[in-house]
Amino acid sequence: MISTVLLLLLQADPAPVQAPAAIPPLTAATTPARPTTAWPARSAQYTVRNVRFRSGESLPEMRISYTMLGQPHRDARGKIDNAVMILHGTGGTGRQFLSPQFADELYGPGQPLDIRRYWIILPDNIGHGNSSKPSDGLHMRFPHYDYDDMVTAQYRLLKDGLGIERMRLIMGTSMGCMHSLMWGEKHPDFARALMPLACEPIEIAGLNRMWRQLAIDGIRADPTWANGEYRTPPVQGLRTAASLLFVAGAAPLYFQAQYPRRQDAEAFARQRVTASIASTDANDLMYQIDASRTYDPWSKLERITAPTMWINSADDFINPRNLDLPQRAVARMKNARFRLIAETDDTRGHGTHTAARFWKQDLANLLDRTQ
Repeated sequence: MISTVLLLLLQADPAPVQAPAAIPPLTAATTPARPTTAWPARSAQYTVRNVRFRSGESLPEMRISYTMLGQPHRDARGKIDNAVMILHGTGGTGRQFLSPQFADELYGPGQPLDIRRYWIILPDNIGHGNSSKPSDGLHMRFPHYDYDDMVTAQYRLLKDGLGIERMRLIMGTSMGCMHSLMWGEKHPDFARALMPLACEPIEIAGLNRMWRQLAIDGIRADPTWANGEYRTPPVQGLRTAASLLFVAGAAPLYFQAQYPRRQDAEAFARQRVTASIASTDANDLMYQIDASRTYDPWSKLERITAPTMWINSADDFINPRNLDLPQRAVARMKNARFRLIAETDDTRGHGTHTAARFWKQDLANLLDRTQ
């Protein structure tokens, strides 16, 4: 059943909303561009009650915030047939997909996700944005959610909250990429198409887990953190974490071209880390990074039967180009394709996942072949 809140929102005349300027920790560490279009985005919340997490912890209720563009369309049977969900990465929010490098490439007339044709749903995942999170007050007593819990919450939002029985498309970036693969395994028939962007299909281990753990350890080692009960932000711990996240999301050729002088490079890096510290809650960040600890879809890839277009980029530090895992994974999936975007001085490292011009034709082709 569609919630009362959603019905009221759909009946209202939405005011144009501009994208926020903040950069989430695992988005490309580049200066955000100003929005060129004020997209008619609408915000809403869905409350999930009596939530039990995989850890055994529970909440009497959990808030899931989300942003929408476009309107639902119903087929001859009355079923919604044009819903698209786009899933953000670690530390992000659904509203990051209103940024010009993403929205201005995809949502306009005749573009792949033309909002006159599609109903776009942009959730804030558990622990992120305006959804329930540790910084609401529970701090380190907040349930230790993982990716499985996050995908379950997305499912409850779509099916129970919005009344959707089948999605036209589920796509996601970074953490959202991993969630997309999990959707394909957990709910093989729920989406007509999948588009994961910037991830690998294996347990988060090796160097990927190492830098994540070092970021968590950096916060824990700051005495100001006080086991999560800090009165002032643990700035030194956050500086360690933000510095690691900056490097992990960086683009070597792009940064060399943009900042060829030492002083400019130093100033930019310091400015981005300072901005990240100012906009990040330490407990929220620790939970966000650690949520990947149980992710491991490798053994169940054959369950992914929905047509899939999977994109990684060659300059991605987090998902190195010399791993052959995507090619091996695609061979085990029923209807999947993989493309590695070549590195140039214009690609954005891990953040290429949000620069839609690099892969919008792949998306258009996926939608065409799944009509």
